[in-house]
Amino acid sequence: MSDPRDAARAIDALRRGWPVRIDGSDGGLVLLAVERADDARLAAFDPDGTAELLLSAERGAILKLANQRDAATPGQPVLIERVPWLDLPAALALADPANDLANPFKGPYRTRAVAAVEAASAALTLARVSGLLPAFFVRAAGEAAAQVTAADIAAHEREDDLAIVARARLPVGGAENSEIIAFRSPADAAEHVALVIGASDGTPPLVRLHSECLTGDVLGSLKCDCGPQLHAAIEAIAQSGWGILLYLRQEGRGIGLINKLRAYALQDQGFDTVESNLRLGFAVDARDFSIAAAMLRLLGQDRIRLLTNNPAKVSALEAAGVTVVERVPHKLPPNPHNAHYLDVKRDRTGHLL
Repeated sequence: MSDPRDAARAIDALRRGWPVRIDGSDGGLVLLAVERADDARLAAFDPDGTAELLLSAERGAILKLANQRDAATPGQPVLIERVPWLDLPAALALADPANDLANPFKGPYRTRAVAAVEAASAALTLARVSGLLPAFFVRAAGEAAAQVTAADIAAHEREDDLAIVARARLPVGGAENSEIIAFRSPADAAEHVALVIGASDGTPPLVRLHSECLTGDVLGSLKCDCGPQLHAAIEAIAQSGWGILLYLRQEGRGIGLINKLRAYALQDQGFDTVESNLRLGFAVDARDFSIAAAMLRLLGQDRIRLLTNNPAKVSALEAAGVTVVERVPHKLPPNPHNAHYLDVKRDRTGHLL
């Protein structure tokens, strides 16, 4: 039976630069996050210099490794054979795309078949939820500061035990008759919230799923449309009579704040938002909207009108048992800084702008 504390311990260990062991049905791995390693930690973890390098399929494709048989399966982790000159600086260059253009990779790199596929895939998920680059030094055995199973990590991603933990009246600009409700899961420290605007009148509520965006929501970034979307959604829900804004703690389309800022830096090099996420080794969109469905069920709402331009949100909610009776467009004018970003959302991620 999975223990949510094991995943939490593993996340903490990874962030501190400590080794973690992950066990799956087809074997286990001991791993050290590349970006949290230093010479001393790597020497202690891998005294004989044989630990191989684990990367995501997305990063492997960027590095042109997918033309090798052992790295050609879409979505499957990529294992790079360790050679003497693949030291910590070389591993960092493989993991972090910040200097891809300035420092072309020398190589050649040889991939090897991943034996413990379940553990390796879980490791990449653990990197994302830890806010780290999906790149590890890996060994089959060794000491670890924390031990976790692939099932523990999968349970951490689910919201089976989500619960309402606090609620209070919260008048906000544009919607003074509002209540804020906080949700928590024992598997995840993230605290999602709902802003219920107005009072239920028996009709399906107008609902907005808004993913956390520190740069846009708080700092007023012009690179995206998140801040204006947030405030316009509150006003639209208030004008509709009643509804719910779900504020989901899934910064950077699920890759975390630091990795989102890394993506911003790649955009400054000329890559779009899709290319930037892939170069970092992540999926184009790593968010899980099943959490939103769980929140709505706890609020007693399984039929909604959804304020969105993103068909993926409609599909995800429908798949999780929430009926979307109407998709309501949510369009705002662009500015000179986000016009290209909005074009990419339309052209590459299927947004209906």
